Amino acid sequence: MKTLFILNDPPYGTERSYNALRLARQLLKTGSEEVKVFLIGDAVACAKAGQKVPQGYYNAGDMLGMVVCAGGEVGVCGTCIDARGISAGELIIGVPRGSMELLAGWTQWADKVITF
Repeated sequence: MKTLFILNDPPYGTERSYNALRLARQLLKTGSEEVKVFLIGDAVACAKAGQKVPQGYYNAGDMLGMVVCAGGEVGVCGTCIDARGISAGELIIGVPRGSMELLAGWTQWADKVITF
């Protein structure tokens, strides 16, 4: 099965992005799922490198890195990072700047689209 996750919420302040990343990682662990994650709106901050969080608190950047290491793909809305003053060079390794064209292609690829 091919699953696309579209995340809209910021990495901290709500748990939507956190829970989406947990589910994406769990699906990848099954070995039978293909997963893509697209960050849009305030969710683009999940991909900012160098996040410093309190000890014992989850780190959204590390979680995205785990998705990538497990074989998932992650894309970030270019317009959204521009609007928030985040450059492509500030994104975590393995997470490229994306576009609506990329998101449209991923949506056509997916069997399931899950939005958080």
